[in-house]
Amino acid sequence: MKVPVVMLSSVTELHAYIDRTQLPQELGGTQDYCHDTWISHRTAIEAFALMVKTTAQTLQSFGTELAETELPNDAQATSNLLATHTEKKGQMKEDLCVALGQGGRLLESINEPLQREPDYTMNQDELENLATVQRLLGQLDETETAFDDFWERHQTKLEQCLQLRHFEYYFREVRAQLDVVSERVEAISEVGISPAHAEHILRELNSQEEKACDVLDWALSLAAEGDGLIESAHYAEDSILPKCSELRAVCDEVTSFLKTKKVLLLRAMELHHCLEKASRWCEEGIYLLASQPVDRCQSQDGAEAALQELEKYLDTAAQHQITDLNGIWRDYDSILNPELREQVEKVFQKQVSMQEMFEKRRVSLKKLAAKQTRPVQPVAPRPEAIIKFPMSPPTHRSQETRNAEDNILNVENCRIVEVQVQNGGSRHGSLSEEEENLAVLRRHVMNELLETERVYVEELLCVLQGYAAEMDNPAMAHLLPSALLNRKDVLFGNMPEIYQFHKRTFLRELETYTDVPELVGRCFLERMGDLQIYEKYCQNKPRSESLWRQCSDCAFFQECQRKLEHKLGLDSYLLKPVQRITKYQLILKELLKYSKGCEGSEDLQEALSSILGILKAVNDSMHLIAITGYEGSLTELGRLLMQGSFSVWTEHKKGHAKVKDLARFKPMQRHLFLHEKALLFCKRREENGEGYEKAPSYSFKHSLNMSAVGITESAKGDNKKFEIWCNSREEVFIVQAATPEIKTSWLNEIRKVLTGQLKACRESSQKKASDTMSPSPTSNSPPICLSPFRNCQKSVKKGEEKKTDAVNSDPNSPSSHKEETVTSPTTDRASVAKKRFTLQGFSNLKSQKEFLQPAGKSLTLPMVFSQPGSPLSPDHKAKCHEIKSDPTPFGCKEPGQTPHITLSRAKWLSTSSLLQAKRRGWNKASFSMDVPEVHDGYSSAEDPMNSDPEDEGGRKLAVGDRFTVVADYEKEKGGPQDLSVKSGDMVQLIKEGDDGQWFVRNLGSNKDGWVAAANLLTLITESKSSQSLCSSEGSVTGNLSTSSSCSETYTSFSDIKP
Repeated sequence: MKVPVVMLSSVTELHAYIDRTQLPQELGGTQDYCHDTWISHRTAIEAFALMVKTTAQTLQSFGTELAETELPNDAQATSNLLATHTEKKGQMKEDLCVALGQGGRLLESINEPLQREPDYTMNQDELENLATVQRLLGQLDETETAFDDFWERHQTKLEQCLQLRHFEYYFREVRAQLDVVSERVEAISEVGISPAHAEHILRELNSQEEKACDVLDWALSLAAEGDGLIESAHYAEDSILPKCSELRAVCDEVTSFLKTKKVLLLRAMELHHCLEKASRWCEEGIYLLASQPVDRCQSQDGAEAALQELEKYLDTAAQHQITDLNGIWRDYDSILNPELREQVEKVFQKQVSMQEMFEKRRVSLKKLAAKQTRPVQPVAPRPEAIIKFPMSPPTHRSQETRNAEDNILNVENCRIVEVQVQNGGSRHGSLSEEEENLAVLRRHVMNELLETERVYVEELLCVLQGYAAEMDNPAMAHLLPSALLNRKDVLFGNMPEIYQFHKRTFLRELETYTDVPELVGRCFLERMGDLQIYEKYCQNKPRSESLWRQCSDCAFFQECQRKLEHKLGLDSYLLKPVQRITKYQLILKELLKYSKGCEGSEDLQEALSSILGILKAVNDSMHLIAITGYEGSLTELGRLLMQGSFSVWTEHKKGHAKVKDLARFKPMQRHLFLHEKALLFCKRREENGEGYEKAPSYSFKHSLNMSAVGITESAKGDNKKFEIWCNSREEVFIVQAATPEIKTSWLNEIRKVLTGQLKACRESSQKKASDTMSPSPTSNSPPICLSPFRNCQKSVKKGEEKKTDAVNSDPNSPSSHKEETVTSPTTDRASVAKKRFTLQGFSNLKSQKEFLQPAGKSLTLPMVFSQPGSPLSPDHKAKCHEIKSDPTPFGCKEPGQTPHITLSRAKWLSTSSLLQAKRRGWNKASFSMDVPEVHDGYSSAEDPMNSDPEDEGGRKLAVGDRFTVVADYEKEKGGPQDLSVKSGDMVQLIKEGDDGQWFVRNLGSNKDGWVAAANLLTLITESKSSQSLCSSEGSVTGNLSTSSSCSETYTSFSDIKP
């Protein structure tokens, strides 16, 4: 396009082309124009137009973002999204306000000339600028209005979404609560097993109904809220409406279920009360029959009074009896389960039986009450005067007299028989009445046992549901103190285990003995092992009570108690198991009192003893857990047998003298705990506190291994003192009990432990050792049998028969096949010393008058192979004391092998103790060859025995004392200074060495050397005193003493090692 261009040379020429009104004053025109103003306006308009465009695009993008945003599925995310969008919307509104403000200021700038001069006429440019700004402002207004409309819709949708999420959340909560309520209500029985149980169930149902009312109100209010959302045109009406309908339906269902349960439960209570009334009427009737004295009913007036009493009682039958059994089945069909049906039948049968008893009693009383006419008794007529028949013969009179006498005798005999029959009937009636009374009392005790057992089970269930279960309830978590968190097992112990046992097992088994209460002892005996669970509960009781005291005032327990409507706190119910286990022994005592002579009386007595044993074990365990300072495990010591407090003195042996602990003039107060394997000495310490915290604690002080313990039954002549010692009385504890009875019970229990140990040793020895002992090959005297086995008598008698050939007998000869052989001892002196043993546990040795040992000749004692306690006392039988030892105490090999005895494997009488007997002398160098049978009893206090080495007087070993060698010993097997000896050689003591080695001279070969003291026996001379053989703990000596002590001493087998 070509545009003509005109070149002007002056302003005047310009006026020819453009009107003056259109030209500014600089060009000779009349228009008021400022170029700078025009530029500034134009620049501002362009910037404003750009801002309007940018703002519109931003709003459009934000609107698209809001429209495309998906609604969250939970309330928290919805709330966060709403907050985020609201914040962004605020920013958009701020941008709009800024743009509108800028447009307004630009419009004012354009209109400024008009404001100065109202008559001012805008030129074309100003008019265009004004129109442009106004158009842009109009666009901003339209954009803001559209955005506000969109935001309102979007905000409403987000708010409705948030409301929906809250509704759904509360719907789930309410639905879960309704399910819990339904489950709890459904779990409640509609019947109950007794009136008390039914009343308890009704109270529980009312409590659940109160809880359900709160949940139901909440559910209905939530449904109403949902209706409100629907009415407000909520976008999710199709989701809210079904939920509201479901809530209302569940509420109606729960309400109806509660009403049905209550109606059924009330019907059950009505039936229970009816049964209870009928049962009580029967029991009172039976008591009435049992209370009528038999002697009063023998008279007519007494029988009439008893009959009227029965008639009066029977008049009340209509008010109490179950008259129509079919009516019961019909009226209560909705609640009759098998258990309740059986209960109804039992009550009805009881009622029938009671009526039969009443009818029998009434018939018998009517017979007694009837007025009996006295029968005319035949008597002989008085003879008339003879003057009527003066001519009658004498024989006629005598015949009449005899007939009259016979009649009188017959009448008297009839009277006697009648009286005897009546008396016999009275005795039989009295006996049956007494048995009937005892049966009534037994049933009464049995009913009490069953009723209290049912109540006990219900109380345990109430505690577990009302307290223990609530500790896991999230709704109660805010009330639970921190001290109770994860400590439910501490607070309640094994109460759930106790409840399950009584509910599922014990109660059901007790109910099977309802009709035979005298046999219920069998039930207790069968479940005695299960009742041991109470020991665990009682052991935990101190911890439970301590935790309860810490938290007893917390709101959690108060709320639980309020809900359960309990007058007593939880601590009272936590004590119920302890009270229950102690209640059983009282009930068993009552049943035993009324069941003497019955079939199950022995079972009742055994059950009572077992229950008392459990109570004792529980009591002992409560003391046992209070022991402190013991480093080992108390469970390794075996079962706790006894415990008690004693006064204790100690004595220690130093050298050959007894030294009393002079630092203690007063006795130590010690609490002793006797276990199967150890005896603990503890010091009792009283604690300050409340409840179980006030219970004493015991500081461990000392312990004795029961395998190393001996006892002396009397000490210092005090009937309350006895001695406990070990290690050959190197350490002696003089124990004083509070009473002689306590002392006796402790001694009996210690005896049982020691005899149990000996029994184990005996059984092991019988398997691994021979029952007979072989005599020494060189001995010319019969052997002394120290074994308590019965067959030892036979071997000894055989030894008597062959004693003439004993000196030259071959050890391998057939005559010795049934006897043990003795080989040479070990060679090394140290090894011999380490492997020698003490002869433990001997009671008495019974001598025999027929066997005499010539003076001056040696007597060789054969080895004791397995059994301690062979007797030598002349007046008493042997009494072995069982002592626990190593299973193979003498180092025997397998039972099938023939034992080959050496000095290192055998056990010998030591010479040091025989020296004491030597110096006292022996009246008759003889021992009993007829060993009496072994008895399981114990030596009495009169037995002349003493296992106290220190109580035996005697001087030390003297140079020149002579001894007899027991077994062969070859020098090549020992050291260079050892002396070879043969069995039967006579040696003389030169000096006593260490480690049980003596330096002696062989009187046969005149050679000197070291031999083991355990291989030597002293030469025994004559004496007039009776002898006893006892053992010494912890040394290599066995003592032959002349003790006449009346105390009874028991030793152990601790030194016997293989």
